[in-house]
Amino acid sequence: MSALTLRKIRFRSGLWEGQIDNAPTSGARPQISVRFLDREVEDVTLTEGDAPGSWRLSVPIPSEAVGDGVQSFLIYDTEADVKLGDFALVAGDPLADDLRAEVELLRAELDMLKRAFRRHCRDTI
Repeated sequence: MSALTLRKIRFRSGLWEGQIDNAPTSGARPQISVRFLDREVEDVTLTEGDAPGSWRLSVPIPSEAVGDGVQSFLIYDTEADVKLGDFALVAGDPLADDLRAEVELLRAELDMLKRAFRRHCRDTI
């Protein structure tokens, strides 16, 4: 379980921004990764916030994520191996009750569980 919390600040001009709170006040940078299609998103930035223990997270949206359908992004505390949050881009035809968005999010979380299970199996053998 992670002590870190994540909240969205805004999403505009191809940049998703959030704030991470409850980080240690020692100034140590939290270990955060953002994943899209089970690959780590490049050029993610984490800058120290105004308050102690807070950090600003900026996630540039890769061009391959812009298109029809639902594209899910997962944000992890890699040190605790815990999902902090997620966001999705929806484009194209209107979605029936956002069912496809939910299925896409479930797929992304299943990929996370598969990675954790494989890592567990590898480390315990």
